[in-house]
Amino acid sequence: MTNSIQGLALNSDDPRTLEEMYQAARHQGEADSFAAAMISRYQSAPDNPLYAAWYYRLQARSQHGEAEDGRIAWRRALPLALLSGLVFALLTDSRLTIDGDAPYLVLLWSPIVAVLVYLFLLLENPAYRRRALPALGGVVAAGVYTFALALSGAGETYQILSVLHLPLLAWLGVGFGMLGWASSARERFAALIKTLEIGLTGAVFGGGVLAFVLITMGLFAALGLDLPDWLIAMLFVGGAGLVPVIAVAVAFQPKRQILAQRFEQGLGRLVPILMRLLLPLVLLVLVIYLCFIPFNFMGPFRERELLIVYNVMLFAVMALLVGATPVRSSDLPARYHHWLRTAILAVAGLSVVIGLYALAAVVYRTSLGGITPNRLTVIGWNTINIGLLIVLLYRQWRDDRSQWIDALQRVVSTALAIYAGWALFLVLAIPLLFWGA
Repeated sequence: MTNSIQGLALNSDDPRTLEEMYQAARHQGEADSFAAAMISRYQSAPDNPLYAAWYYRLQARSQHGEAEDGRIAWRRALPLALLSGLVFALLTDSRLTIDGDAPYLVLLWSPIVAVLVYLFLLLENPAYRRRALPALGGVVAAGVYTFALALSGAGETYQILSVLHLPLLAWLGVGFGMLGWASSARERFAALIKTLEIGLTGAVFGGGVLAFVLITMGLFAALGLDLPDWLIAMLFVGGAGLVPVIAVAVAFQPKRQILAQRFEQGLGRLVPILMRLLLPLVLLVLVIYLCFIPFNFMGPFRERELLIVYNVMLFAVMALLVGATPVRSSDLPARYHHWLRTAILAVAGLSVVIGLYALAAVVYRTSLGGITPNRLTVIGWNTINIGLLIVLLYRQWRDDRSQWIDALQRVVSTALAIYAGWALFLVLAIPLLFWGA
C-alpha cells in the first residue's frame, strides 16, 4: 500500500483524487507515507499552490498529532517489560541449564525479547501484523531449533555460535518484520540508525539498573545483611530483562512509519555526532596500524586471538560508517558532505586492506588445520564484510557524488539481507555439517 500511495500521490494533480487517497491512507494506517510523498512533491515544486496547500495542511496535522504520537506508551510497555524481567529472573534457576553448564537464558534471551518487542509494536500499531507475524514465527522457530539441538548434544562450539548469531537473527527478524522485504534502502537504513539509538538508550537504562542493584546491595550490607547469591542474580538478570522493551518504547514511536521517526532529538542526535567524531580517530588508528603490520606480519598467522580482533574490527567499521551517514541529505549541512564522504571512503579502503590481510591468515590456518565451524564462520563474515566494503567503494566511484548517501544506503540495505542469510545458515547448517566432529 505504501508504494502505491507514494506513486499515485506523486503522479496525480487532481484535488479530489488526492483527498480520496489521503482518507484511504488514514484508514489503513499509511497517512505518514502519503504525507512523506506529498511533502517531497512540494519540495520539488514549492510554487505549486496545490502542493503548498497540502504541505501546510500536513504540517498542521503533524504538529497537532506530535504530542499524541510522541507519548511513551508506558501502559503497554511496563507490563511487557515486567514480564520480560520475570521470565529472565526465572530462567536463572540453576536447574535450568544445558549439560549442567550454560543457563537456558543464554540461548533463549533474544527470542524472548523479540517476541515481547513484537507484541509491544503490534499492540501499539496493528498495521504491523501482516508483516510481523511471519517474521516472528521464523525467529521463534530458529530459537526452538537452536535450543533443541543444544539439548541434544550439538556441542559447545555450536552453543557459542548460537549465542552469537541468534540475537542477530532476532534483531533482523524484528526489523524485517516491521518493514517488510519490499522496504526501500532508505527505510532499512533509517531502521538501522534507529536501532543504534535504541541500543544506546538501553545502555543508559542498563546503567540505571546496575546502579539500583549495587545501591540495594550496599544498603543491606550497611545493616550487616548479605543478600543471597540467587537473589542478587535475579536482581541483575531480571533488571536486565526490563531494559529491551523499555528502550524500544522510549526511542521508537510505533504509530509513526520509520522515515517519520525523530532522528534529530535526544540520543538519536547523539549517535551521528559521536560516530562522526570517531571517524578521524579511527582513520588515524588504521593508518598507524598499517605502518606497524610489517614488524609483526606473521602474528595473525600464528595467533588465533588476533583474527578474532580483526573480525570484530570489520563489524565495528561497518557500524561506524552506518552511524556516521545521515538518513537524509538535508540532515547534514552541504559544506560537510565532501569531508564526511572522504573520511568514510578512507576508513573503508584501509579496512579492506587490513581485512584482506586477516582473511589470508584465516585461509592459511585453515589450509594447515582443516575447516572447523569457527573457521568457516570467520571466513564467511570476513568475506561478506570485505565484499560489502569493496562494493561500497565501487559504487561511490561509479555513482554521482551528489547521490553518495543513497549509494551507501543501498549497500547497507543489501548487507542486512546478506547478514540475515549467513546468520541463518550458520544457525541451521553448522550442526548438520559438523555433527560429531
